[in-house]
Amino acid sequence: MSTRSDVYVHGHHESVLRSHRWRTAENSAAYLLSSLEPGMRLLDVGCGPGTVTVDLARRVAPGEVVGIDASERVVEIARTTASDAGVPNATFEVGDAYTLPFEDDSFDVVHAHQVLQHLTDPVAALREMRRVARPGGIVAVRESDYAGMTWYPTSPGLDEWSELYHEVASANHAEADAGRRLVSWVRAAGFDPATTVPGAGVWCYSTPEDRTWWAELWAERCLASNFAAQAIMHGLADEVGLELIADAWREWGRTPDGWFAVLHGEVLARA
Repeated sequence: MSTRSDVYVHGHHESVLRSHRWRTAENSAAYLLSSLEPGMRLLDVGCGPGTVTVDLARRVAPGEVVGIDASERVVEIARTTASDAGVPNATFEVGDAYTLPFEDDSFDVVHAHQVLQHLTDPVAALREMRRVARPGGIVAVRESDYAGMTWYPTSPGLDEWSELYHEVASANHAEADAGRRLVSWVRAAGFDPATTVPGAGVWCYSTPEDRTWWAELWAERCLASNFAAQAIMHGLADEVGLELIADAWREWGRTPDGWFAVLHGEVLARA
């Protein structure tokens, strides 16, 4: 994330961090893994609590991995994650996606997962990622696309949640449907289309355990995270409306045949 006026829609409530800790390189960066080699130097922009960063560090060991995040609190959590995992080649520091604190041509790989969707100028951030990547190096970005998310059975409450999320992101001058825009943003940032590899990935929550976890997580976010606070601050919802959306999430989570898919856009671009 950035230290500009950009607003992180989710914030760092425990319900958000719980979701982020679930992420691994396998479920959140699979499109990048075949490009990694031992000894590479890698930058993880917007590293969050560091679970993906630590997995990537294992893949490129003994190469150095640096994770940056705008939140000092989250950086401390990431340091603990790496220490507990016994991964010494991953370090973490506070940083700004628009002004990365590194020299030109510093990294073989620059990675960002669900970061650009929260920025007011994602193209500027991509240009900065390109600056710190070595010539021929990889910039790997993955973003969810909220309008591309789909679920069963139908739920008016989840429809309201999707509409409200888009409204909150728009009020923050951010882009909820970032996944479908990655190719255009990468082109605008000056990457060569001939060496850009676009793709898509999906998370699916449908087992009883996954469905309950996902539903309870979002029900809590709708009541206690920055998403809820911003919805109220922007005059887009009130506490009663948010309670109803949270109830809709819980009701969906109790549905035996419930299914939810999160669509992501993915791009590997050569610097």
